[in-house]
Amino acid sequence: MPNINPKILIWARETAGFSVEQAARKLQFKDTKTTTATQKLSAYENGKQPPSRTLLVRMAKQYRRPLLAFYLPSPPRKADRGEDYRTLSMDIDPAEEAIIDALVRSIEARQGILKEALLSEGDAEKLPFIGAYSMERGVAGLAREISSTAGFDLGEYRAAATQNDAFKYLRARMENLGIFTLLAGNLGSHHTKLDPGVFRGFALSDEIAPFIVINDQDAKTAQCFTLLHEVAHLWLGVTGISGGTGERRIERFCNDVASEILLPDSDMQRDLRVPGTSDNQRLMGLIDEFARQKKVSSGMVAYRLLRRGAIEQSRFETLTEMFHKRWEDSRSREQKQKKDGGPDYYVVQRSRLGNALLNTAQRMLASKELSTTQVGTVLGVRALKVGNLFSGDGQAA
Repeated sequence: MPNINPKILIWARETAGFSVEQAARKLQFKDTKTTTATQKLSAYENGKQPPSRTLLVRMAKQYRRPLLAFYLPSPPRKADRGEDYRTLSMDIDPAEEAIIDALVRSIEARQGILKEALLSEGDAEKLPFIGAYSMERGVAGLAREISSTAGFDLGEYRAAATQNDAFKYLRARMENLGIFTLLAGNLGSHHTKLDPGVFRGFALSDEIAPFIVINDQDAKTAQCFTLLHEVAHLWLGVTGISGGTGERRIERFCNDVASEILLPDSDMQRDLRVPGTSDNQRLMGLIDEFARQKKVSSGMVAYRLLRRGAIEQSRFETLTEMFHKRWEDSRSREQKQKKDGGPDYYVVQRSRLGNALLNTAQRMLASKELSTTQVGTVLGVRALKVGNLFSGDGQAA
């Protein structure tokens, strides 16, 4: 068996967010009369004892790493997230940060394979809008440019029968530009779910194969906003993770662009008046009804009121907390109902992957630019499931 670099064991544990004590429990080490569970793990990490393959398999599972990672000569670099634009109001569990790193690494790898295949085809053209805009040109200009380039019609968006249909319409407009959009809020298991408060989305800017990932644990109204927010990042030509309170300049700018596209300021001035009362429940009711009509989130409406100076920061924060608590309660009820059954696995996967990625991967497989194994990697599924994934109607739900 090849020698294992003990630094790899430490790296895998720490990037999974575990202390030595926590990892020892996860790996089911037991105290004995002479040695504690922690000491047993430390012996492996200090290089005093080589790990068996059985132990490495357990570590791979608990640390959420491929087994091959433990055979690397040295710890790999940290995932290149680009800029981290999040301004978080909560303490983040290191394990959640490790999940985000793993998710970014996975998407970067998938993007790399797809980009190489597109270039190999010989027909790939650079997307002209990537990095084509600067913040100095203003919010309204970028909002108009995105809507015009994508052929986005606000009336058609609002006429959608359901919020999910509205999202599908918006997603299709962006995918038609050559942007691959994925829904992902975990690493394939409910044990690795990421709270939208930690991560709402990220953009991997690229002139050939730009990717946007949206946290599918978030509400559909919020996903629409996040999609446009990340599209704005692509127009600025920047890669990064979004989430939290959005206090950084570029985050405020992208928030304002997404807001202006979905809810023009003229609509706010004409159709929504803040009552002259401190009754937040009444204001919530007015915001909810307005948001429902416009197919946007109540939180986004509150944000626009804040940016217009119609409400103060303290009231905005109170409303945001109230909306978030209500959403969490609603999500909890939905999850309990889902335990009784849910949609087919392949229907869910097609919805998460989006038509742009599915159709491109299927074309690459048919032209033999990519093998079944490579297509499985691009789609984030085992090679054996690729055929079934393509055997549906080819449309994301």
